[in-house]
Amino acid sequence: MGVSLVARFMDISFTPQVLAGRALIRMGGEGVLPFLQNLITAELGDLPQGHWAYGALLSPQGKIQHEVFAFNGGEYVYLDCVRSQRESLLKKLMLYRLRAKFEIEGEDGLSVVVSPNPMAGLSGPDPRLAEIGHRGLSPQGTTGDGSYDLARLRLGLPDGETDIGENRHFPHEANFDLLHGVSFTKGCYVGQEVVSRMQHRGTARSRMLPVRCEGATPGAAIHAGATPIGIILSARDGHAMALLRLDRLQDATEPLLSAGVRVIVQKPSWMTVDFDIPGVAA
Repeated sequence: MGVSLVARFMDISFTPQVLAGRALIRMGGEGVLPFLQNLITAELGDLPQGHWAYGALLSPQGKIQHEVFAFNGGEYVYLDCVRSQRESLLKKLMLYRLRAKFEIEGEDGLSVVVSPNPMAGLSGPDPRLAEIGHRGLSPQGTTGDGSYDLARLRLGLPDGETDIGENRHFPHEANFDLLHGVSFTKGCYVGQEVVSRMQHRGTARSRMLPVRCEGATPGAAIHAGATPIGIILSARDGHAMALLRLDRLQDATEPLLSAGVRVIVQKPSWMTVDFDIPGVAA
């Protein structure tokens, strides 16, 4: 995996690299995909070999406990998760497995790698957006140089650890419904009732959106005058992810500020939710 390769989608570019903040769980044996189908928000029952799916394991209250990518590697199914959450996710999977015979264990011989171009072996297109290239599993690779993190911020893709976290957000707030992370046609999974209600009633008032803010500080509040609009989540080189109240954003009549610095809100091309960004925020 050569670091000289660079992807360019519009103004998006990044070099192939290992995502050190991700870890893997390996699942093998009969019934793995049906098991995951009943747990994860994504459609996994007939996931083709060599393909990724994107989704989450939710709490019964409908909040994201673990953001995951699932890869059908043929002999094994791999779950790509936040490294700091792997042990917690393993325990939950073991609990839900009950008496099923398939194996579940951590996989430390492989790393999660990303590339702008197709890769050999266990890899496939990122299921969220074509612009973010390919995702794969490899025993070797180059440590990230930050270009991938900047690319995903420019595209408005939340990070599982710095943006989404554990038990903090509903799938709609992290745009899982728009990034192929939720199936609204399959049978029951943990937390489905809450997700379906938010979908049909349109009650997701907050969304994660990319913003421009020089010197943005994660955790800093965003205001329009005295009105709280949202919060900065992750940031790099003047680009950031923010959780914003869309109703308050649309009604803003004063510039958006975070720690005294102007915040410019951007609406990604894939964002199909109907809302307008007022001139004071654009």
